[in-house]
Amino acid sequence: MSEKKGLSHEAYGGIEGKDYKPYISNNHNVPELTMSSLIIGVIFAIVFGAANTYLGLKVGLTISASIPGAILATGILKGVLRRNNTIEANMIQSIGAMGESVAGALIFTIPAIVLWGMDLDLKTIAIIALLGGLLGILFIVPVRKFLTVEEHGKLIYPEGMATSEILVTGSTGGQGFKTVIEGALVGFVYKFLSGGLRFWKESPEWAIKPLQGAVIGVDALASLVGVGYIVGVDIAKYMLAGSIAAWFGLIPLIKYIGSGLTAPLFLSTKLISQMSAAEVWSEYVRYIGAGAVATGGFISLIKSIPTIISSFKAAIVGVQSSDENVSKTTDEDIPLKWIIIGALTVFLVSWILPILDVGIIGGIMVVFFSFFFSVVSARMVGIIGVSNNPVSGMTIATLLFVSAVLRLLGHIGNAGMMKAIIIGAMVCVAISVAGGAAQNMKTTFIIGGTPKHVQIGMYAGIIATSLSVGAIIILLNNTYGIGSQELAAPQATLMSMVVKGVMTGNLPWILVIIGVAFGIMCELIGIPVLPFALGLYLRIHLTLAIFIGGIVRLLIDKKFRNDEETLKRQTERGILLSSGLVAGDALTGIIIAVFAALGINIGIGSSLIPRIANSPVTSIILFGILLIWLYRFTSKTRTS
Repeated sequence: MSEKKGLSHEAYGGIEGKDYKPYISNNHNVPELTMSSLIIGVIFAIVFGAANTYLGLKVGLTISASIPGAILATGILKGVLRRNNTIEANMIQSIGAMGESVAGALIFTIPAIVLWGMDLDLKTIAIIALLGGLLGILFIVPVRKFLTVEEHGKLIYPEGMATSEILVTGSTGGQGFKTVIEGALVGFVYKFLSGGLRFWKESPEWAIKPLQGAVIGVDALASLVGVGYIVGVDIAKYMLAGSIAAWFGLIPLIKYIGSGLTAPLFLSTKLISQMSAAEVWSEYVRYIGAGAVATGGFISLIKSIPTIISSFKAAIVGVQSSDENVSKTTDEDIPLKWIIIGALTVFLVSWILPILDVGIIGGIMVVFFSFFFSVVSARMVGIIGVSNNPVSGMTIATLLFVSAVLRLLGHIGNAGMMKAIIIGAMVCVAISVAGGAAQNMKTTFIIGGTPKHVQIGMYAGIIATSLSVGAIIILLNNTYGIGSQELAAPQATLMSMVVKGVMTGNLPWILVIIGVAFGIMCELIGIPVLPFALGLYLRIHLTLAIFIGGIVRLLIDKKFRNDEETLKRQTERGILLSSGLVAGDALTGIIIAVFAALGINIGIGSSLIPRIANSPVTSIILFGILLIWLYRFTSKTRTS
């Protein structure tokens, strides 16, 4: 095995993907899918899945597991097992990442069953996760080479590249590893003081009263700044543009027109005049964003059809190749025949198995929408990363179609809603898993692992997580009650309203159609649809934070624009530091979630110094200090 000092410049582009040389040469036989990597990876999947299940049910957000998983994997392999195997560490983090993917999908959909007053069943939850997860893994295989090889340098895959840097620096040590650790420590301390001890607010915001109470705010998080630095300002500006259209255009417009209404306008139960900007966004604008995201997905799929066809042809050639020839390369996927068999199996089980009872049309919709949105998700995370992948938006789009079809077929009432949410949940799992798997495939391509081995390993993580997450959802529901103040389950509440709205004929289709119009508009004038649509769907607080991180990257680029070698060196240093920021933030978020799960309140800051802790000025000052530190650290040149 031949390992280099660190990732080459070509890892981020500048050459054709087919010409890129992986970090570890593919002419080797390094242990990859070992018993150690399987056991550790499965444990990681269960732990990350548990933390994200609680966090997601409470606040509607989940924490990416790949980056903290990579740090822990390298640490365990080197510190405990005394071996330095980057390929094996990649396998561990890839398996562990599936815990977050499965948890995020299940908590966005399954709790709707409880909100309708029906009973949850562990076997049903586990089967949904197993079937949806299988489709998510299989359906990225035909497009893997296109997304990770042919689009090399065009699709960033920020978290996949950050994970690659951590795996490499974790194995080689040296200055690069110290940079990652320093970023992780800063991210850890910053997150623990703000999100844990609550010495300052994480999302300061200000109302703009002359603009119908519109809000400007920022998620002052180290992780989002890191993501913004990694993806750069070009993508971030389109996302921010979408958010500006939503928060300074659509929300004030809705408030202005609806201010004279004397009765609530569906979906809300409050008068528009009494709603905050955040409530208008949640009740109305997100449907517009969901329509735009779905449109972007359809446009992306149409453009990808030639690629999908060529990918399938390449896969067929691979099936026809001899086993001897295939075994000599690490560029090997699960064979095409198993993709077809797997898809047919999911269709038949969905159709026939009584516990699911979605029927033949339901089985077809499961496979169709899983394939469509899995391809879209795999591409989308190449732009914005797994953490910001709008899984819920794509699931809403799915539920809109599924619920409408079921209603036309006469499946209404509780039985119809149950069929719809089961179909939507399987598709949601497929979408979420496909996004996470695509990031791991990028990391595997950069590092030099075997795609087929990682794909098998990831499904092992799904198997373990399907049981553990399902049990935790039921346990939390029995303890606190899903839909209570303790477990608000905001995403699942939205899903339940979508399905019930379609079944009862009270869904505001006009909002979805407006989103479709925005998507078509972007395509016609040459604006990337998905980033803009994401901006419509996401809070401006999030997109502004990512944009600010991109601005820091832009300032570094401008400072060293006349010195190409120094620019490359400082850019890599900034990416390493940003990777550490994301990792430290994510690890701390998991620790905070554990405290919350144990019922331990560590948020002492808001009671010790309430005026300082609750002031948005405090947040902005400390956020500014973080940005200055990031710029100064990244711009400081070294002779070594």
